[in-house]
Amino acid sequence: MLTYSFENIGKESIYEYLYKCIKKDIIEGRLVKDEHLPSKRTLAVNLGISTITVENSYGQLMSEGYIYSVPKKGYYVSDISGVARIKPVKYEVPETTAKKKTGYKSDLSSNRTDPGSFPFATWAKLMRRVITDRQDDLMKISPGEGTWELRKAIAMHLASFRDMQVTPGQIIIGAGTEYMYSLLIQLLGRDKVYCVEDPGYSKIARIYASNNVKFCYAGMDDEGMKPEAVRECMADIVHISPTHHYPTGITMPVSRRFELLAWANEKPDRYIIEDDYDSEFRMTGKTIPTMKSIDISEKVIYMNTFSRTLTPTIRISYMVLPPHLAAIYQEKLDFYACTVSNFEQYALAAFIEEGYFEKHLNRMRLYYTKQREAVLSVLKEDPFKCVGRVREADSGLHFILELNTLLSDNEVKRKLEAEGIHINALSEYYHNNTDEYSHRFVISYSDMKIENFRSACSKMSELTPL
Repeated sequence: MLTYSFENIGKESIYEYLYKCIKKDIIEGRLVKDEHLPSKRTLAVNLGISTITVENSYGQLMSEGYIYSVPKKGYYVSDISGVARIKPVKYEVPETTAKKKTGYKSDLSSNRTDPGSFPFATWAKLMRRVITDRQDDLMKISPGEGTWELRKAIAMHLASFRDMQVTPGQIIIGAGTEYMYSLLIQLLGRDKVYCVEDPGYSKIARIYASNNVKFCYAGMDDEGMKPEAVRECMADIVHISPTHHYPTGITMPVSRRFELLAWANEKPDRYIIEDDYDSEFRMTGKTIPTMKSIDISEKVIYMNTFSRTLTPTIRISYMVLPPHLAAIYQEKLDFYACTVSNFEQYALAAFIEEGYFEKHLNRMRLYYTKQREAVLSVLKEDPFKCVGRVREADSGLHFILELNTLLSDNEVKRKLEAEGIHINALSEYYHNNTDEYSHRFVISYSDMKIENFRSACSKMSELTPL
């Protein structure tokens, strides 16, 4: 007779605990194939529980295939000999990079945005209004390319801010640029060779690698990606950030842009992916026009995200396809569901259409201009004038600091990390981790605490020779 103790079962129900006990006995072989189980009434009396409780336990075991019933005979143990009986193996889950970085007193290369700058009150107001006024729309499945309202708002924004004349039908909405890259690979073809900047944002190359497509690296000079390097690697698609390159900060001049456009026009299946990340924050002068705005041959695919302008936690990115590629997308990939919720799409559309986004950008440009000036002023203070030379392009939210030191990049990083300071070397952004640009480090100031930077400068000054 089956006997189990129901003491100390915690908040678990009796029927669930009984079900687990019998299931364990079957799996571990104490109850064998075709063994006759006690009747519901007999087991209930033996255990001092209700018949309904036993019936519920048997019912769950039957639904999962551990036991079966024979009419007028009762319940029997099923044959589970095909179930492998292996000992569970415990694996230690590695600590994530994000968790490791929380231990730093100061992160000089963080891409975080200032949490106090997000327009929570406005966003909450718009979300409440969306929930009140768009209840029917919120229950409908969004088109794969995104809601018409948000695509229309983005087209309006691009026309006024980036001088780009595009239609909502050319715009595709997605949750993060990583997702958009995977769509582009399917759209343009896995048989193409994709070319990325060297140095550059390493995640782009990793995305291409994980999608099993061929890719190559093209070196850069002071004007951006070198066309001759693109030709040497026999590329079909080039992936560039011409307005403000990360991490060097280079802005590609118009002459180089036309060189790359001429390369793309040589063959019908060549394209340029223009990543316009960080373009909104040019601190001096007029915003640099996009390559898309000077492309008359439908060769440029424009990409941008709201991660930098609003917050990385709002995973809303978009791409603008040339009209003929937009038609191919509708034909081949319109079965994909949009990866951004309707709630956020309608709220963001209103945020843009009603002028809140423009006001937010103006406010953030002013804030970041003051932030940059405050950070740079620290390097001009007497104790820190020897730290190094600043290289910047008056745009974006980072600059390059060329450190006056005889130590290698790794030695600098190791010594600063011992003091609780994290910093990225420019050499880390080369695919072969070259030392060609040694002693240059990426300083991001979007979420920089000035006193933390002053303290870090004090430690960096100790690494410079007398």
